[in-house]
Amino acid sequence: MNWLNSQSKIRVTELAVSLPVAFIEEGNTVIAYTPSLDLSTCGQNKTEAKKMFEEAVQIFFDDLVESDTVDEVLSGLGWKKDLKQASWVPPVVSQESIGVKVPALA
Repeated sequence: MNWLNSQSKIRVTELAVSLPVAFIEEGNTVIAYTPSLDLSTCGQNKTEAKKMFEEAVQIFFDDLVESDTVDEVLSGLGWKKDLKQASWVPPVVSQESIGVKVPALA
């Protein structure tokens, strides 16, 4: 897919990246969230949440290109510009469980 920035007329080609996505079940809803874009969406099940997530990412990048804020927003989210490849690299996101003590709730 190509994007055309209406302000600067720069053609942006499609960039394939792998984004970490957390799926959180809340009642009858599944939330899909990626810290790489600080973006979330939801669906009635995981399959629908994945589909909605892909659409949300597409809209997110369409808006960045249209508003000519790709550099500002992605660097603000921790992405690094790869000048050799003329592309962007998302931040590394790791996840682990950490045991903590909290007050007992009665």
